[in-house]
Amino acid sequence: MANRCVAVDRTPSRARSLARPISLQLSYPRSFAPPRQTVSTQLALSLAAKGAEVGLLDIDICGPSTPRMLGLENEEIHQSASGWQPVYYHENLAVMSIGFMLSKPDDAIVWRGPKKTAIIKSFLKDVEWGQLDYLVVDSPPGTSDEHISIVQYLLHCQNLSGAVIVTTSQEVSLVDVRKEINFAFKTELPILGVVSNMAGFTVDAETLRYSDAAGNDISEAVKDLLKGTFGEGLRAEGQVGT
Repeated sequence: MANRCVAVDRTPSRARSLARPISLQLSYPRSFAPPRQTVSTQLALSLAAKGAEVGLLDIDICGPSTPRMLGLENEEIHQSASGWQPVYYHENLAVMSIGFMLSKPDDAIVWRGPKKTAIIKSFLKDVEWGQLDYLVVDSPPGTSDEHISIVQYLLHCQNLSGAVIVTTSQEVSLVDVRKEINFAFKTELPILGVVSNMAGFTVDAETLRYSDAAGNDISEAVKDLLKGTFGEGLRAEGQVGT
């Protein structure tokens, strides 16, 4: 199995091989999930758009949002002789989340640590991922059972790329991020970088493009109006991922 690594189970009959898996440990303000899952979803979509075989694994057991992010809320997981079949967003983008297993989207999952650990192991071992180029793992905030489990399982992979930490610019989020970074150091998990999502962004209004409801380019008219009203040097500010 050159250039391959077995993610969890070393028994040949049950092994699932993963090429170049990426484990994402992600942090965000606990009351606001979209910054994290936007990054993991866009990363998976971008890799798939380049032609790679990609798996997107949502291990946020208590708050799975990946199905909604991809418009897959009504999809279900099916069992086959080879294991669970993931839901496919594209033919080269497989998605797995406990959200696909809920009878109702608003159902609460009230599980203790051992049950969370068991389902994460099953997601890695029992899902028919196929031969992946990348496995993107979207985790909840903190350094609890989900994080310990995924790191324990994936550190067996010699080709593990590492972790991307996602935060917002608020201090309450940065407190969690520092803990995530210390967790990565203690578990010897490589950190690929930190993404500050929803950060402030300022741009010269002259560089923006404007269109009407029909999609027609009205950039010059809008710029002339802005100049006439506010003068030169107008700048636009907003919140974007950085």
